[in-house]
Amino acid sequence: MHCHSLHKSCKRVILFQIMHTAASRLIFELGTRENVTVSLLQLHWLPVHWRVQFKLCCLMHSIFYGKCLAYLNNIVSHVNYGRPRRGLRSSSTDFLLPRLCTKFGECAFTYAGTSAWNSLPKDLRAVSDPELFRKQLKTHFFSLAFDVYPICNAPMSHRSTMIMMTMPTKITK
Repeated sequence: MHCHSLHKSCKRVILFQIMHTAASRLIFELGTRENVTVSLLQLHWLPVHWRVQFKLCCLMHSIFYGKCLAYLNNIVSHVNYGRPRRGLRSSSTDFLLPRLCTKFGECAFTYAGTSAWNSLPKDLRAVSDPELFRKQLKTHFFSLAFDVYPICNAPMSHRSTMIMMTMPTKITK
């Protein structure tokens, strides 16, 4: 689970993002001055920060729906739905964020995972099917990362055409 603390370690994220970008440039044979955003869209690759959030949310989904190992379920605190919590910020969340003494504590799975899960829209958290959840989660993160919400809502037959129209073309001599 060491990779889940990545999102707070800026140096690691930057290194992984550089490798991610280099792989995209290699696949599409792009120069160093060419923008890789469109190629990341074409490859359906999330930026590293969003990929880490994706992994955290998938793990929290399995915890929330009881499809994980017991020790994972024991390290996060579920909101007690037995007591009414009207007017509290935690009334719209599924897990309680632990109180932290240091900024370093934000790297812990108990904080990072619950924070990522609670930040998701309620309708997305309500999806119980793991495969459907992963699909919708990736679409949600794509819309946040690349601001391509209209492309994600387009009919499936139009999506590749819309992305291909903006794909860089390599000029061969």
